[in-house]
Amino acid sequence: MSSRLQGNVALVTGSTQGIGKAVARLFVAEGAKVILNDLQVTPQSEALLAELGEGNAMFCAADIADEPAVREMVARGAERFGPVDVLINNAGMNVFAEPLAMTTAQWQRCFAVDLEGAMHCSRAVLPGMLEGGGGSIVNVASVHGHRIIPDAFPYPVAKHALIGMTKALGIQYAARNVRVNSISPGLILSERVVEWLAGIPPEEARRQVELLPCKRIGTPEEVAYTALFLASDEARFINATDILIDGGRSQLYHD
Repeated sequence: MSSRLQGNVALVTGSTQGIGKAVARLFVAEGAKVILNDLQVTPQSEALLAELGEGNAMFCAADIADEPAVREMVARGAERFGPVDVLINNAGMNVFAEPLAMTTAQWQRCFAVDLEGAMHCSRAVLPGMLEGGGGSIVNVASVHGHRIIPDAFPYPVAKHALIGMTKALGIQYAARNVRVNSISPGLILSERVVEWLAGIPPEEARRQVELLPCKRIGTPEEVAYTALFLASDEARFINATDILIDGGRSQLYHD
């Protein structure tokens, strides 16, 4: 590895599986100290911490929808490793419903995690970034923030809003050397997607792959490398923008 994040402290939310886990692994390999996060301690979180080593990572259980819990997590991380230089807002939840069938609780929880959670984390780390002379925030949005699929409400609403928040925060703090960008993954072979594909008919699983111009599903590592680029000084003139990582599917016209 090239130590592209040497000396940086990174907070990666939702980091015990899928994209978050791939980001955490890559960031440690590139020299960062990483604060891992999930709702609670699990066998997966314990295994990841053991893999990365307690000299390189620490785990903080916190619901990002709870702003005081987020502030406590960031304070604990700063006490252990120093102020956060890089924030990866990866934690999120899928709420796919028909709008009239959706409950108020579903709407509120989706926005509490997918939008407000990212804001809570950003507000918690921004003072340290501004005092330290800069930083990078990468929000994990979705192709659902660009294209609409019926019966997937309100998830795309939250992801559209997250991309909007990315742009607004990026412009707000651009002159103070804090960059805020987002990445929008498409179909990625996370644990949840593997489980979903195993639970649908084989012909439907094949159709999902055939919809992709490259005829394969993306990997969490491919998303992680994009997050690494945006977090590093190599992307120092990239701000308030979103990068699609979907193999070109969102650009393809089909019936």
